[in-house]
Amino acid sequence: MSTPTEDLSALGVSIWLDDLSRERINSGSLQKLIDDRNVVGVTTNPTIFATALAKGEAYDAQVAELAAAGKTVTEAVFEITTDDVAAASDIFRPVYDATNGQDGRVSIEVEPGFAHDAAATINQAKELWAKVDRPNAMIKIPATVEGLEAITETIAAGISVNVTLIFSLERHRAVINAYLSGLEKARAAGHDLSGIHSVASFFVSRVDTEIDKRLEAIGTDDALSLKSKAGVANARLAYQVYEQEFSSERATVLLEAGANKQRPLWASTGVKDPSLPDTLYVTELAVGETVNTMPEKTLEGTFDHGVIEGDQVTGNYKAANITLDALDALGISYDEVTALLEKEGVEKFIVSWNELLDTVAAALEAAK
Repeated sequence: MSTPTEDLSALGVSIWLDDLSRERINSGSLQKLIDDRNVVGVTTNPTIFATALAKGEAYDAQVAELAAAGKTVTEAVFEITTDDVAAASDIFRPVYDATNGQDGRVSIEVEPGFAHDAAATINQAKELWAKVDRPNAMIKIPATVEGLEAITETIAAGISVNVTLIFSLERHRAVINAYLSGLEKARAAGHDLSGIHSVASFFVSRVDTEIDKRLEAIGTDDALSLKSKAGVANARLAYQVYEQEFSSERATVLLEAGANKQRPLWASTGVKDPSLPDTLYVTELAVGETVNTMPEKTLEGTFDHGVIEGDQVTGNYKAANITLDALDALGISYDEVTALLEKEGVEKFIVSWNELLDTVAAALEAAK
């Protein structure tokens, strides 16, 4: 009997863990998830690092060294987080080699405060890439308007990118365009396109959280019948966008030159509503050529009782459009919701980044 995580992998879904800590690296927990749960990559963000640094003693020795060296808080955060990503990348290197670079990836995010500054994002993306110095690292860049330019230039430099905070179909198309533009520049500069990879992180549960709040405020039977359906519908249509854009003549030319598709990655896949099945955003978005990045709780729920019944996406585009049309008919603005979620997403990461700085600042002070 195969496990649900084996079934997902067999379908073509790459399972990435949405968590990282030095304790997880040092204890062997990360390797165990590779061995037992079919995990083939890791994503990080400022919230994850803030949580990791706030508990346990795994960072104490390095913090003491950084304090003795007189490092600033920002320098210390840079050293600590890139060390974790490099160590995790080494653990995943066999996966990276076995999948020709498609998986075995460990993502690290540029400072969220740079989300609306393309030049600063490009500069830090290059710094992070050079510091981690592992071919299986990925630099996370938010899909803001300014981020689009940064995506193109970072890809053009031959650096693999995880585009984060995508909420709308329109922005997803723009992200794919930015990726293809970057590949065209990389090709002109003589880079080997086969070594450049990217994923487009499409957020799921946050869409339901915001829209469900509005449906509850309307309160009619029609409105309530649409609860917890928007996130999956939106993501399914994002996969349709992926299929359309990567079958274009422009994309085909690049793919024939050795380029890789920019796979959709389902992010924010832990359910926020406890009344929902805990595997909802895994089982309902099962389809090949995707990544699902899961918090450990969602991963364990999937392994324990997830039911994987093949492709749940490509046959459901019509139903997904009907769902979004019904929301529009109720006066819920798709554009307003997705713009709000992007704004809040950046703001939440900035808050987490500041918490990370505060945690490290206190640790440096205590180590003096």
